[in-house]
Amino acid sequence: MPKSSALFTVCFVAGMLGTIATILFLWGCNEANIFHLIRVNYTQTLHLPKLYPQIFVGGFWGLGYFFTVGVPRHRRYWIRKGLWFSLLPALTAIFYTYPYVYHKGMAGFDLGMLTPLLIVVSSLVWGLFTGFFARLFWGR
Repeated sequence: MPKSSALFTVCFVAGMLGTIATILFLWGCNEANIFHLIRVNYTQTLHLPKLYPQIFVGGFWGLGYFFTVGVPRHRRYWIRKGLWFSLLPALTAIFYTYPYVYHKGMAGFDLGMLTPLLIVVSSLVWGLFTGFFARLFWGR
């Protein structure tokens, strides 16, 4: 298998694992009543049939992350690139997913005024773990 296709697969798996870390982060915030504290009406469950599509979409975003580290001379600062790239899924959720797919108002404001902050923080968690796992699996 050529190295670029192997890295393509690594980024997909890292995106999926980053999504699992994000789901666990949101679930932990839900269990600790942080959503209630910041007045955001959001719940994250660990019901597997609802998680599979989220994990798969996270893998697709991981494929997008591949384009930031796909060229051999650009394979540095994996986590930092993951954090910067994670702003794309956040902006997509803020300006497309919540208003047009979930019908929760622009940036999900129908769920609470701090929903965009929650979206950005959860995307940063995704980027952190995607960069970490991609670097971990790729090795030196």
